Amino acid sequence: FTGNPGTGKTMIARLMSRVYKCLGILSKGTLLEVDRSGLVAGYVGQTAIKTKEAVDKAKGGVLFVDEAYALTSKGANDFGAEAVDTLLKAMEDNRDDLVVIVAGYTELMEQFVHSNPGLESRFNRFIHFPDYTIDEMTEIFLGRCKKAGYTLDGDADDELRATLERESRDVDGFGNARGARNLFE
Repeated sequence: FTGNPGTGKTMIARLMSRVYKCLGILSKGTLLEVDRSGLVAGYVGQTAIKTKEAVDKAKGGVLFVDEAYALTSKGANDFGAEAVDTLLKAMEDNRDDLVVIVAGYTELMEQFVHSNPGLESRFNRFIHFPDYTIDEMTEIFLGRCKKAGYTLDGDADDELRATLERESRDVDGFGNARGARNLFE
């Protein structure tokens, strides 16, 4: 999954895990979300163990690796490559009851997938999550308002749209739907 923060990658992975369970593809239909810290340890030999533990916990469901590019972007003396190698073997060994989804920024995920021939051959379906439009973020914000029992007064709708436009353009990491939710909160 590629795209900026707050575009729904994790939410869709959760839904996919349930759908795969209902279709009989996965036995449990659970989702285990990890990032680099959930797979990589600080000492030689521990990363493979830590990655295998995450895979074992995810069996029967989806292992969702957020910001997966961080596994291959640290350099030659890093343990991320060990996590990738362990993950690749586990994907092959558990292909009947484990789905692995990797996610992150588009350009960095392209570099990640092309960093290892095993990744290229196993990750051959890509879904890009585009940024939300101002209209979509406004709908998300107004949906939160309605759910909480609030209504916007008068010109507040115009101010909301202007704020969403400004924040999404000027603030690093505004986060699309997440940004709209945080603005509401």
